[in-house]
Amino acid sequence: MIRQILTTILLAGSLLGQVEFGGYARNYIGVLTEGDQEFAIIQNTLDLTLQGWSGSVSYFANPTIYQSPGKDLSFDLSEIYLDMYFNNTDIRLGRQQIIWGKGDGVFITDIVSPKDLSEFLLPDFDEIRTGITALKLNQYIGDQTFEFVYIPTFTSTVFADTSSIWSRTPDFPVPMTTDYSEKDIPAMLENSEVFAKFSGILPFMDYEIMAGYMWDDDPSMHITPTYLGPPPALSGVTLSPQHHRLSVAGGSFSTELAGMVLRGEGAYYIGKHFQAQNAMDYPIDLLEKDYFHYLLGLDFSKGSTRFSTQFIQQAIMDYDELIVQEEAMNTLTFLANRTFLRETLTAQIFAYAGLNKSDALIRPTLSYDLADGFEVLGGANIFVKDANLGDEEDPGQFGYFDNNDMVYLKVKYSF
Repeated sequence: MIRQILTTILLAGSLLGQVEFGGYARNYIGVLTEGDQEFAIIQNTLDLTLQGWSGSVSYFANPTIYQSPGKDLSFDLSEIYLDMYFNNTDIRLGRQQIIWGKGDGVFITDIVSPKDLSEFLLPDFDEIRTGITALKLNQYIGDQTFEFVYIPTFTSTVFADTSSIWSRTPDFPVPMTTDYSEKDIPAMLENSEVFAKFSGILPFMDYEIMAGYMWDDDPSMHITPTYLGPPPALSGVTLSPQHHRLSVAGGSFSTELAGMVLRGEGAYYIGKHFQAQNAMDYPIDLLEKDYFHYLLGLDFSKGSTRFSTQFIQQAIMDYDELIVQEEAMNTLTFLANRTFLRETLTAQIFAYAGLNKSDALIRPTLSYDLADGFEVLGGANIFVKDANLGDEEDPGQFGYFDNNDMVYLKVKYSF
């Protein structure tokens, strides 16, 4: 099946004007540092790109094959689309990734393409974003661009399988069942998603203004308790994941400030659903609230070292004390990057720090370009949990994976 798809793509490409091929082959091995030092990942990847053009039409295809020992081959066609060019207007039709915003390592206005979180936030972001079938229209007005996106069918976030070390399932002291009957969004015209963005370049900054009418990519967990008798005699719970409509408006900017780059990005979401519980810590139905997600970032260089830092906050409006999530969730990110040996050796460290739970994810890497297109990269993923937290307390989104520290090696050849 995979061979037939690749053959079809290559044959179709050869029939349309000029053609360029590219891609990479990669071996990726990760080992857990805790316990018996199990392999967290052994993966071989073949990522191909095919691009061709003829006159005012071009096409692009990006098939990817993943192979892991003991598993079936996994095929992903992350992008395959046609571009049509007119005077001051471009139209892109097909499966594509759409990237918006100014943030690094965070999704605020960059929400058009859903996410694959089956390995948490560890893959490269072009692998975390999943392709969507959409129509994208760009209208150019001088230094400004109006972008419109129409998505006919909804695609959900991909989460880790329950057997994965990256799975995070609710913890209840009673039996739990899951009802998926209301999770799917039917492919109907009324269930389409639309987004729009206006961006431009001014003498002192560049900016983006966006809005969207969408489904929440992350399902909300409706929880139905079952009682043996009158509450609080809880005997079990039923989880019902459901996606809800959201309206969102926001924007981003970047500008130079005293030799540094100041970045900002924010989005206001209307109609987000949050888990709640009663005074006895028993689950109750979700509460619908608006929330604001924003960041401020600063990029600068000292000598040959590049630095970047961001403050990120998610704030729930009109907060209710019954909501499980805290009213404001604060995160810091830090990046330092330096090259050596005529830019063939790169040392980098990127870190998330959760301020509410004192947890963190620290990601040091060292990469070396052995030859043209041939790169070796070694790194580590270090999860930090606050040692002062009790066993029953939430350790935070990074501290939850405290036992998943790993070291890894990637060998990649790009062609």
